[in-house]
Amino acid sequence: MTEAVPSYLSPTGQELVFLLLGAVAVGSALLVVTTRQLVHAALWLVVCFGALAGGYLVLTAEFVAWVQVLIYVGAVVVLMLFGIMLTRAPIGRSTDLDSGNRLVAALVAVATAAILVTVVIDGFRTAYAPLTPGQGAAKELGASVFATWVLPFEALSVLLLAALIGAIVLSRTDIPGGAPSHTSAPGTSPPGTGPHTGPPPPDNTPPSARPNGAAPPDQPKSTTPPDQSGGH
Repeated sequence: MTEAVPSYLSPTGQELVFLLLGAVAVGSALLVVTTRQLVHAALWLVVCFGALAGGYLVLTAEFVAWVQVLIYVGAVVVLMLFGIMLTRAPIGRSTDLDSGNRLVAALVAVATAAILVTVVIDGFRTAYAPLTPGQGAAKELGASVFATWVLPFEALSVLLLAALIGAIVLSRTDIPGGAPSHTSAPGTSPPGTGPHTGPPPPDNTPPSARPNGAAPPDQPKSTTPPDQSGGH
């Protein structure tokens, strides 16, 4: 006796929640690549990862959902924000980073999305997998990752390590090719140290070494003539 496949016209509550979470994930992913604020893009990426974690919960993959929250939301996004701060990257709108191939990029993105959606629908049109608890436990996932997908797992580890080393090199100023140090050019003075900024240094010259009637450089010379009346 086979299990009846439900109709697409009468979705269940789990399917409705999954569709809503998918819409949130797709919308936030579009905002990640379309926003002009770099920090806003990182925050929208947090929303996208959170929606994916919710989708994993609906699919009874609790372990994958918590890994998504702990690793991606709690580590990858924080690493991106620290990279933005350490490299002093511009966080506002920057016209220098805009590409002139927006139309070509949009056409390529739409064509790629259409091909992927067509392949997925054509391959899983009549497939139906009932949601049975226990399929997303750590035992099954560990056996699958370290047996079937061990090579992509190690390749991803090397890629993340290379990205971490690159972030360290960009943030260090004592490494050739790192972040430029804020040093002034020869013959120029740093801001705030010009010839007319700030009070002059105090004059420590003793009075006996100054010419007669000479005032210290930090005190204006008096214009009132001395009193010659002998105090009368």
